Amino acid sequence: MSSIIHGAGAATALSTFNPVDSKKLVSPSRTNLSVRSQRYIVAGSDASKKKKSFGSGLRVGHSQKLIANAAVATKEADTSASTGHELLLFEALQEGLEEEMDRDANVCVMGEDVGHYGGSYKVTKGLADKFGDLRVLDTPICENAFTGMGIGAAMTGLRPVIEGMNMGFLLLAFNQISNNCGMLHYTSGGQFTIPVVIRGPGGVGRQLGAEHSQRLESYFQSIPGIQMVACSTPYNAKGLMKAAIRSENPVILFEHVLLYNLKEKIPDEEYICNLEEAEMVRPGEHITILTYSRMRYHVMQAAKTLVNKGYDPEVIDIRSLKPFDLHTIGNSVKKTHRVLIVEECMRTGGIGASLTAAINENFHDYLDAPVVCLSSQDVPTPYAGTLEEWTVVQPAQIVTAVEQLCQ
Repeated sequence: MSSIIHGAGAATALSTFNPVDSKKLVSPSRTNLSVRSQRYIVAGSDASKKKKSFGSGLRVGHSQKLIANAAVATKEADTSASTGHELLLFEALQEGLEEEMDRDANVCVMGEDVGHYGGSYKVTKGLADKFGDLRVLDTPICENAFTGMGIGAAMTGLRPVIEGMNMGFLLLAFNQISNNCGMLHYTSGGQFTIPVVIRGPGGVGRQLGAEHSQRLESYFQSIPGIQMVACSTPYNAKGLMKAAIRSENPVILFEHVLLYNLKEKIPDEEYICNLEEAEMVRPGEHITILTYSRMRYHVMQAAKTLVNKGYDPEVIDIRSLKPFDLHTIGNSVKKTHRVLIVEECMRTGGIGASLTAAINENFHDYLDAPVVCLSSQDVPTPYAGTLEEWTVVQPAQIVTAVEQLCQ
């Protein structure tokens, strides 16, 4: 253990982000590591020549009803693997973690109850029995201590996966994440890289109360040197987990507490997902809807109603919360000329606010309407179920927003 604890403190800096010249937007020649990821590239547009007519703000409420169980051709790409196996999302995370621990002896896990208990949501189930107590380390209830220890371990050459039992608890380690994890690659003059993954459940649960139902993505987004991704399906949960572990940068992996029991068939063969690439969920023509995590499913529920009403929305799961995949997003904006952002993060200073600014800065000439962002209410999450629902964007609000934007 002395080798793990030695050299507490750490970090990795990412390359500086530069704004995109939208007039020269070209899909990059990236290596696509996903066996089923597809790219939808849109050529130039005459939208910049159109006269803009920006309307007033939208009035969006909860009162509009959805068409339930509508039979709709969603135009989603056929991404089902010819062979594969079904896993719940937490099992996909566990499988990805186990495969990386088998592949690389430097990968280790630390956190509260990650050992023989198997983690609070069973993501580390069975790993302690297979790999032993030094590679799957149960820690005291002291987030700043074990996060700092993990960062120090990364400085010495290990590849720790640090679990926060709840993302809200990692606020206790904010100093270690910001002043060490995100900074020391730069302040050490490049002497250290910090290949550490910080992961755990977050988001609004079902009556888990304010302290366990926080949306903290934007808290960490402002830290230089940190990458952030959010999984939404078992497929990308496993692929992002494996990619995050292999990255030389510190990566924060956001998991949603209500998606752990989501089931999907994933390939038997090995794959990883690109940490900086968005996922085209549904190609469309009329409007670009950008979302991530749990809100992906609220958006797709709303899309069924919208298609029945004659709209053709393009849905993109941004996945990479930092940096944004402005190539995929920009090509979509150049095609549809309208953007709706749907998030569970807070409205003030949230992911949607940063994404709105990036779109306006880079693709303003292609917009025929102002970017609209539907976000959670700026209030602590109530315990009462009906009040909790009102704090989060619902499918009916998405339908109303699209209708008003496409008028």
